[in-house]
Amino acid sequence: MAFWPVLLEALITLVHIITDRILEFALGWYLGPHKRVATISSVDQQVILTKSAVELATAIRAGKLKSYDIVKAYCERIDIVNRELNAVVDGPFDTEALEEARKIDERLASGQYTDEELLALPFLGVPFTTKDSTSVAGKLLTLGLLARKDMRSKEDAECVRLMKKSGAIIIATSNVPEVNKWIESRNMLIGGTNNPYDLRRSVGGSSGGEGALITACCTGFGLGTDIGGSIRIPAFNCGVFGHKPTSGAINMAGCTFRTGKELNTMVCAGPMARFATDLRPIMKVLVEPSLQNVLQLDKKVDVKQLRYFYVPSLGMRQCNPINQETERVMYNVRKHLEQLSGQEVHLAKLPETQLTGKMWRYWMTQEPASFNHLLGNGVQLNPFVELFKKLLGKSEYSMAAIYSLIDSLLPKENEKLIRSATKKCKAALQELLGENGVLIFHSSPRTAPFHYYPLFKFLDFSYFSLFNVLGLPATQVPMGLDSQGMPLGIQVVSNHNNDRLCLAVAEELERAFGGWVAPFPLKSK
Repeated sequence: MAFWPVLLEALITLVHIITDRILEFALGWYLGPHKRVATISSVDQQVILTKSAVELATAIRAGKLKSYDIVKAYCERIDIVNRELNAVVDGPFDTEALEEARKIDERLASGQYTDEELLALPFLGVPFTTKDSTSVAGKLLTLGLLARKDMRSKEDAECVRLMKKSGAIIIATSNVPEVNKWIESRNMLIGGTNNPYDLRRSVGGSSGGEGALITACCTGFGLGTDIGGSIRIPAFNCGVFGHKPTSGAINMAGCTFRTGKELNTMVCAGPMARFATDLRPIMKVLVEPSLQNVLQLDKKVDVKQLRYFYVPSLGMRQCNPINQETERVMYNVRKHLEQLSGQEVHLAKLPETQLTGKMWRYWMTQEPASFNHLLGNGVQLNPFVELFKKLLGKSEYSMAAIYSLIDSLLPKENEKLIRSATKKCKAALQELLGENGVLIFHSSPRTAPFHYYPLFKFLDFSYFSLFNVLGLPATQVPMGLDSQGMPLGIQVVSNHNNDRLCLAVAEELERAFGGWVAPFPLKSK
């Protein structure tokens, strides 16, 4: 390789490292000392709150736990820790949720459910939450906008309806950035949501409130949506599992005003949970009936027989370099999978990934909804006017939202170039993976940053958004904590409609490496 390109790469890396450390020092000083979310108050509560959703459902049906006690424990936990997290927009809905739970317990105790009914109610009595931008009948639907602070949904989003139909009980809705378009969950309506592992740090976005509630044991599981990493970024930052399904696998009706009839969209709804073993059962509830046989979620996957690949870097100069602790995660996963399968995890090189940021930016302009129109709640906004108002302290919008307004005025991406790059990258990855291949991919070059960091450096999210552009399924897997006590992680990616491969490998990595690590000390039982 020629001298000057190597020198340029070295200088860019050095600039990234220096600016990252300056931001970490300055923001750490500004935000004050480290503090974690409060621990669970008693061993009895801990036993309930740290179970998986599947374990809770099983215990309810077997009469070992009452849905009423579970719902009560989660609602009380929200009341205790939301003052620190600032994650809840509406709720907890304790009165109605407890009444629903009481009726379930009574029917179970008196044997009123038939075996057929119980089969159709896999999450009977289990509490769940969803993000504020996903409609829940009768509850607030603000999208983080002051103009919508009192607006309520008339009906459930399809994914919420399906979860309720499966017996699950909604207990709260959670915080999002304005209209979901930012990688921190902050708005001018309720402010920013804090990371349970370090309250000074970001939970990510846009399903950041969900990430915080799930890892802090405030809900059995959550529903997120993902258009550029919006499930996986919060799952990564908050140390939980999150799955972005194959594009089109789940009906989006009622999510951020979607009708469910949109074609060629990057957005997906999907599950978030503390345990990998919850993801597949939730997916089985959510997947479109016409795709149940296509996705074959019940088909057994032998992870020892899969072919494994990895990519060491996205190749985008605008992203931070991969740090050593993140590199170690990739190394450990590779070595485990090599031992498991008895074959090499192959190095893969995908074409055009250095254009990921540009690809995502272009394909966002092809989405059916206009960000400007949504942000203005039906009124077209002038970016310069909003910026001027912000400087005067008079704007109704966060600086991140104004960034996105300004972005709409910048030169557009080269359509021919981007469409060609997208096609080439997708074709190469799909050919590589085939029907039994899995790609191991970094989640981010570094762990969750301090609040406000993304206002200065934000393109690391491209490690997630690539798979929205390509429309392929990807599962975020927690992989322990770094030296600062923040969650590490890895992404598991498979081919179109092969979600079951991602989910099976996620379960294997959970078994091998431990999965979710509580953000507070667990009490001895």
